[in-house]
Amino acid sequence: MRETATTLSPHLKDLENESLQILREAAGQFDKIALLFSGGKDSVVVFELARRAFAPAQVPFELLHVDTGHNFSEVIKFRDDLVERTGARLRVAKVQDWIDRGELKERPDGTRNPLQTVPLVETIEEQGYDAVLGGARRDEERARAKERIFSVRDNFGGWDPRRQRPEIWNLYNGGHLPGENIRVFPISNWTETDIWEYIGARGIELPPIYFAHEREVFERDGMYLTAGDWGGPKKGETLETKKVRYRTVGDMSCTGAVLSEASTIDDILTEISTSTLTERGATRADDRLGESSMEDRKKEGYF
Repeated sequence: MRETATTLSPHLKDLENESLQILREAAGQFDKIALLFSGGKDSVVVFELARRAFAPAQVPFELLHVDTGHNFSEVIKFRDDLVERTGARLRVAKVQDWIDRGELKERPDGTRNPLQTVPLVETIEEQGYDAVLGGARRDEERARAKERIFSVRDNFGGWDPRRQRPEIWNLYNGGHLPGENIRVFPISNWTETDIWEYIGARGIELPPIYFAHEREVFERDGMYLTAGDWGGPKKGETLETKKVRYRTVGDMSCTGAVLSEASTIDDILTEISTSTLTERGATRADDRLGESSMEDRKKEGYF
């Protein structure tokens, strides 16, 4: 969905300029870069920023999607349409391929989000990426709030919070040993509100599931889930048609919808201004596994 673009506020202009600087700094320091792209709002914004950073040239790195195989069809269609429209290069690492080779096993709960780490780390190694860009923001989750904009990862993709480097006066240190790589987060200092205001101001298109729509869902652990190849309602759970939207997108098995009437960006901004939960805390089951679940996964190589 695309809305009419407006002028950027001074605050958004400052954030945009900072992100453009980070992207250009990354391009200048690293030889081979990938941009992690899920089709979600944050990765879409990073891609839009990259297009602006290097215009009129093409974005000088490829998009990398670690595909769980349990994605929303609307998001995959959006991803493919965007690639065709912009001429971007897309590489897809399918979790199913690792399962078929016996290198990963399905989890009893059907969730594949935790299975993304091995395909991500191995693809980085196979393709020789020395930097990978991501759309993580510090306001999303406490482990992400600890991370620097240029975050060094070891030979196994692991993150050690004790190895974080100072970033004074917007100076970013991309130095790393052979086998290590740097994860770069151009929108670290943005908030969910900033993201939505920027999407509106720049008229950026998003998958339609971010806006209120009617969908068959069932309730589990306080979340509204969509049935699919991953599974569906269990005994005592009932499919119901409700008006919902998604605050974040990911594996269908662990990404919940929220009840919503918000069909425009203004509606969404009003809605999130009254919410007491972040988008991940409200709608991502994999972030509810424990207080340190995200940090533990990052130490293993997750983004």
